[in-house]
Amino acid sequence: MNAERKKSPIGVLFLTVFVDLVGFSIIFPLFPDMLEYYGEKDNFFAGLIAQLAELSGEQGEKRELYTRVLFGGILGSLYSLLQFLFAPMWGRLSDRVGRRPVLMWTIGGLCVSYLVWIFSGSFLLLIISRVLGGVMGGNISVATAAMADSTDEKNRAKGMGMIGMAFGLGFILGPAIGALLAGIDMQGWGLPGLNPFSAAATGAFLLSLWNLSWVRKSFQESLPEEARGKAHQAGRPISPLKLFRGFDIPGVTRTNLVYFLFLVAFAGMEFTLTFVANDRFGYKSRDMMWIFIFVGLIIALVQGGIVRRMAPKMGEKKVTLYGLILLVPGLLVTGTADSVGLFYLGLAFLAVGSALATPCLTALASLYTPADRQGEVLGTFRSLGALSRAVGPIIACAAYWKLGSVSPYYGATALVLIPILMALGLPAVPKRGNEAAEDEAAAAETGKAEN
Repeated sequence: MNAERKKSPIGVLFLTVFVDLVGFSIIFPLFPDMLEYYGEKDNFFAGLIAQLAELSGEQGEKRELYTRVLFGGILGSLYSLLQFLFAPMWGRLSDRVGRRPVLMWTIGGLCVSYLVWIFSGSFLLLIISRVLGGVMGGNISVATAAMADSTDEKNRAKGMGMIGMAFGLGFILGPAIGALLAGIDMQGWGLPGLNPFSAAATGAFLLSLWNLSWVRKSFQESLPEEARGKAHQAGRPISPLKLFRGFDIPGVTRTNLVYFLFLVAFAGMEFTLTFVANDRFGYKSRDMMWIFIFVGLIIALVQGGIVRRMAPKMGEKKVTLYGLILLVPGLLVTGTADSVGLFYLGLAFLAVGSALATPCLTALASLYTPADRQGEVLGTFRSLGALSRAVGPIIACAAYWKLGSVSPYYGATALVLIPILMALGLPAVPKRGNEAAEDEAAAAETGKAEN
């Protein structure tokens, strides 16, 4: 009966993370058209864009492209910054009151954010929808903690692999849904506030509504009442700056820093990809869709299949190192590619590298952590991931804006060397539960034999 209860939340948690990532990434292929639309409709936004264009120092088509790069970085970073601020809060709250009520509240909030986006005829309403979505998107920390509740130590990497697969599929289908639904014009329906992007927002809204309904009907609380409240009483400060002070748990702080630096480099690359493809190969919105499908499909296949087999045999630390090392050729080849073939080769290295590193780092953070502090630690872990997705795009897009398309990739290559070196010093995963009992039994048998 217990085994069934532990397995039952996996589908719901998978969908929760998937929908969050669709909501985050559905906007990616829409950035260029959004710039044009709100620039024509909204005087405040048009003035802001004109100032950014002037500061770029470029002329002609390059001036417009580089302004788009910075705009995309700012709008994408806003969502991730709010995830960073609120993920630890949702994680701690779920440690105190349980996972289910927090998931219900936050998924309901996401539904409202997409509803606002549907009727975002002004730039201000678009910003409000992204702010609300970012706040509620911090619930990924709760879904991750619930997955940890529902898996034992031996299967933790597999569970986190499923979370990673949801990330991958979200990045596959999010931009694809955005690109496909952008062709549907709802402005003729006669409702106020409808805009060229309302169909994409409606798709995200319906997915979230389905998720809310499924959680309400099918998700059974994964955190028993007797296990609640301990992490909250530990008193970890919510202040973002204090997240870097670390934990008193061996391995957790180093794992957090490795994850943060790796994702700063990866997120910067991720946000500039479409602009590089447009600049060098003339890619448009539909072409961008195939970039995300290619990368996301590799991530989903590796995390959903290969990681689940490699991690138990080789250990999460070793698989993490292999993933981080693969990012180096990926960044260099992608950043300097002068042909579509080389561009996609670099993307393949990046996709495989990130697909190996991400779930194994998540699993390490969880495996180092006692059961009663999973929400607290994983909330911080996901929060630092969200911070990296806020910092990385801004840095990379600003470098692109001022120094050109190759500079973010050289910078990311240099940066990723640091987490590679740090990962070498990660401690061994502590043995707990059945493994510890088996080791004690084996030691006892050895002692008897020696006597």
